[in-house]
Amino acid sequence: MNDDDLLDRIRALHRELDTGMRADWNRSLPLDELLFDRWERARSLGFGAGASIYQSALVYGEVHAGEKTWIGPFVLLDGSGGGIEVGSFVSISAGVQIYTHDTVRWALSGGTAAFECAPVRIGDCTYVGAQSVIAKGVTIGDHVVIGACSFVNRDIPPYSVAAGVPARVIGRVVMDEGGIRLEYGES
Repeated sequence: MNDDDLLDRIRALHRELDTGMRADWNRSLPLDELLFDRWERARSLGFGAGASIYQSALVYGEVHAGEKTWIGPFVLLDGSGGGIEVGSFVSISAGVQIYTHDTVRWALSGGTAAFECAPVRIGDCTYVGAQSVIAKGVTIGDHVVIGACSFVNRDIPPYSVAAGVPARVIGRVVMDEGGIRLEYGES
C-alpha cells in the first residue's frame, strides 16, 4: 500500500467514525478523539473510577484525579513541579492550565535562580471554568466554582465562587434542603 492509499483509508475511517458520532451524540470530533477512549486514558493514568480525560489534554509529571472527574479538551496539567491532586466529581473545562512551577526568577536572573515549585490541590465537587489558569502552590477547596478565564494565584476556600484576574471570592455555594445555589455579593 502506498502513502496515498493509506491516507485515503484514514480519511474514509474518519468520515465513518464522524458520521456515527454525529448520529449518536450530535458531535463532530477530530480523529484522535474518535479513535481513543477518554475513560481508558484516565484508567491508564491511574485516575479514579469513571474519570475521563480528552486525548488533547497534556499531562506532565505527577497528576492524580479522583472518581468521576472530567478533564476537558486542550487542558494542560503540569504536575512536574510538585504534583497535582484533583478530587472526585471535579469538572475541569476546556483550555484550563494548571502549573506546579514557574520560571519567573530563573528567567530574570539569567538562569542563576532555581525554578519555583509547589503542588496544586483541587478539592472534591469543584468546577473550573474554561480557559482558567491555576498557578503553583494553590489549594482550591471542596464545592468551589472558578469562573471562566480566571487566574487563580491564591487559595480559594471551600464553598466559594471565585472569578477574575487575579481571582477573588465573589460569592458562595450554598447547599441545603432547597438544593444547590450560588449567592453573589453581600449576604
